[in-house]
Amino acid sequence: MDRRRFLLALAAGLAGTAVAHGAAGLGDPLAPPPAPVGPPVPASALEAVAPRGVPGLVPVPPPVGVVDALPGEGTFLALSIDDGTSTEVVAAFARFAKDSGVRMTFFPNGRYASWQDNAPQLRSLIESGQVAMGNHTWSHPDLTTLGDLEVAEEIRRNQEFLATTFGVRDSPFLRPPFGAHDERTDRIAADLGHPTIAMWNGTLEDFRVLTPEELMAAARRWFTPQTIVVGHANHPAVTTVYEELLELIAERGLRTVTLADVWATPGQRIRGATAPGSVTTG
Repeated sequence: MDRRRFLLALAAGLAGTAVAHGAAGLGDPLAPPPAPVGPPVPASALEAVAPRGVPGLVPVPPPVGVVDALPGEGTFLALSIDDGTSTEVVAAFARFAKDSGVRMTFFPNGRYASWQDNAPQLRSLIESGQVAMGNHTWSHPDLTTLGDLEVAEEIRRNQEFLATTFGVRDSPFLRPPFGAHDERTDRIAADLGHPTIAMWNGTLEDFRVLTPEELMAAARRWFTPQTIVVGHANHPAVTTVYEELLELIAERGLRTVTLADVWATPGQRIRGATAPGSVTTG
């Protein structure tokens, strides 16, 4: 199946899908039926996302402290996807990455069954370096409200999940739920192997239920050079606008990167050196 047919079939197949699988305790309402899929992506836009690696980008060691934008000047875009309350949406992201070559970073909460359900599809993407993983805690609490032992347990339990499910043992990144962190939680994270607190400076605004039009309005605002964009694998609206997102990336001449493409441990450098996927118009 070619990319255009895949994207259209993916959007059509997931429109209106219930996404409560693995989301016990969230209490979020299901998304409303999404708007009809837009026109097909021009062939030129799809050709622009053929796998080409990340030319001209040499990763540096992960910093100690907070990162909330990509460093320097360039045309890179870091798509980062949190949570994973929906098995269907996580599956769609995995298929989207495999088919389009888009590079992205996932921050799973291990409590959600969606990640176990889609582990086989994600492992090859992780091994190639096209997809990177970071720690988002096991159950998504506000870490600043927990005691030291509870903070450590949330981080350590999710580390074990990342290692056993995906073979990820060397990610330096922690993304604190709700963006809530302080010097104490940062210190505990660093002591446990996550010295880099991965924040963001752009958002798809899909922490709440959105229409596809609202989500694309956020993308048009935040898909800019050197931006770390946060999104969520929770609600199905994003699965109906993949082709529009690809077209926007191509129109703006952006190249997608993982956070590990920018800041990498030695093991991540080895994996990323042979990774094939990157959205680029060059």
